[in-house]
Order: sequence, then structure tokens, then C-alpha cells
Amino acid sequence: MDKKKTILVPTDFTVVGGYALEHAVKVAKIMKNEITLLHIVKDEKEIPEAEKKCHKIADDTFEHHYIKPNIMVRPGSIFTTIGEVASEVDANLVIMGTHGIRGMQKLTGSWALKVIVSSKVPFVIVQEPPTTNKFEKVVFPVDFRKETKEKNIWVNYLAQYYKCKFYIFKQDIKDKVFRTRVMSNLTFTKKYLDSKNIEYEIHTAPGKKKFYAETIQFAHDIHADLILVMTTRDIGLADYMLGAEEQKIIANNAKIPVMCINPRPELFISGGFSAMGG
Repeated sequence: MDKKKTILVPTDFTVVGGYALEHAVKVAKIMKNEITLLHIVKDEKEIPEAEKKCHKIADDTFEHHYIKPNIMVRPGSIFTTIGEVASEVDANLVIMGTHGIRGMQKLTGSWALKVIVSSKVPFVIVQEPPTTNKFEKVVFPVDFRKETKEKNIWVNYLAQYYKCKFYIFKQDIKDKVFRTRVMSNLTFTKKYLDSKNIEYEIHTAPGKKKFYAETIQFAHDIHADLILVMTTRDIGLADYMLGAEEQKIIANNAKIPVMCINPRPELFISGGFSAMGG
């Protein structure tokens, strides 16, 4: 993670695409990364016009922020090409705008989730321009899933660059088996944070509403700068249609940026979290 890489910013030339670029500039300055601006077209005939627009955006960005993004225009599909390009340019992060679940554009909540799970690179999903220069308050939901432990890698990543404080938000659940899993994840997370001398607080969800709803409310109440979530392992069509919980967090009404991390299959061997020590 210390190697200088690029932040990939998909743009559809809409306002929220501009917001994503603003966030990328903020992150790039702190992390000393480059920025790659990506636009995807349906037909190769659209490439020249799209390149002109991208060059204009890059020039304007340099004029205002002294950072000039690289540009890429590719024919393809947002659902596969973004992930492919992220791997190709060795991106360490993708920052993408979304219009919310009820938005009229392509990158709505459910579609954004479909794009995210096609990539090995973490995504930061934004709905508004940045309000601060850095991520100071990060909400870290802890539930019963094994994948929760994988977020610790990115906790350390964020802490190195931002010196942020993490607000662990523990799921309140009645079932004894799932409660035990939540406590196991919490214990693992506490040990990890303590070993890295990372500042944190622990809060417990009221348990009166869905966990995603209480997570959003908590993040809103503390004026969080970022919510850190895992996507659902082996997500299926039903999750896209009915709405996985992270989809609802991605398109939260509080419009708080969300960092989405996809579970890595290689960390799971025979059901155990061996590579992370769990």
C-alpha cells in the first residue's frame, strides 16, 4: 500500500461524477496518488467526443487543484469495465458518484453495488462534494459475518493517512449463535486496533430497527465523514432486486460517503479466517 498508485474515478459527465473527482483530489493530495479519469462508451464512435470532454475536465482540475488526471475512454459496460480498468492501472481505490436508489441515472444504489462487486479494489461511493479535507470520523459497523474482519486492513490504511478516529457500531442481535459471532468479531477488531494504537470508541446499536438503518442514523448523529462496509459474499440476483443491506447504506439519505470492500475468497480456507488470524 506504500507504493504510489492511482485513484480511478469513473465519470458519466454528470454532477455527481464531478463530486467523485473532487473527493479524489482531496484523497490524492493526502495519499500522494495520481488520478485516472475513466469514461465508458457504448460504441467506439463516441470515443473522440468523450476524450475531448475528459481532457477539458482534466485541464480544469489542474487549473484549480494543480493535479492533472490521466484520462481513459473505453467501450464496454460499467458493470465489468470499471473493475477491469481498476486492475489494469493498478488502482488502489475507486471513487464513484451515485445518484441514490431512486436516482434517474445509471449509477443508482443497486447498479452501484453491481459495479462494486465486480472489482477487487475498494470503492468509495459519494453523493455530494466533500465537506472536509479528510476523513476524521469513520463508522465501522460490526455484525456477525466473518467478512467483517477483512475491514481491519483498511482501517489501518485509513488511519495511516488520515489519523482518523473509528466509531465501532456493534450489532445488537438476540440469537445466541449470531451474538457470539458478533462478539468474536468485536474482540478481533479491538485487538487489532489496540495493536496499531488506533483511536476508537465502541457503541451498540439500539436493536429496534434494521442494522443498516441504525448504522446510517448513528453516522448522521456523530457527523461521520465515512462509513466502512463489506459487500455480501456471493451476492446474487435476489440481493440486487430486494436490496442487500450495504446497498441501502451506499445510497443513504444522509449522503455520507461509503467505503465498500469486497470479501477476498483466498482469506477463507475450510471456513476459517486463516490469513487474518481469526
